[in-house]
Amino acid sequence: MGSSPDRGSQADRTTLAWTRTSFAFLINGALLMIRNLHGAVGPAGLIPALLAGAVALGTFLIAVHRQRTLQQHPIPERVTPRRAVYIIGTAVLVLIVVTTVAQLV
Repeated sequence: MGSSPDRGSQADRTTLAWTRTSFAFLINGALLMIRNLHGAVGPAGLIPALLAGAVALGTFLIAVHRQRTLQQHPIPERVTPRRAVYIIGTAVLVLIVVTTVAQLV
């Protein structure tokens, strides 16, 4: 009674998830930039916003790569994004630390 998985939908869902994540980082960067434009913050205060933009770009590039991988026929045996998830997870932790330090200074 099992049906075969719809691989097209899987690729679409994966791409949408990674794209939403990259937009979240981009919005985070925009909010940090707006905050810094209206405050008396020096050039070092822009580092969190620039870092958020870089994380957003990296996440978007991973999304594009994942979409291409999942659209291959046949799908490669190893499709887990383990390294990409670790990279983005580490980047998020660095962004949190940098943003926190920038807020305290």
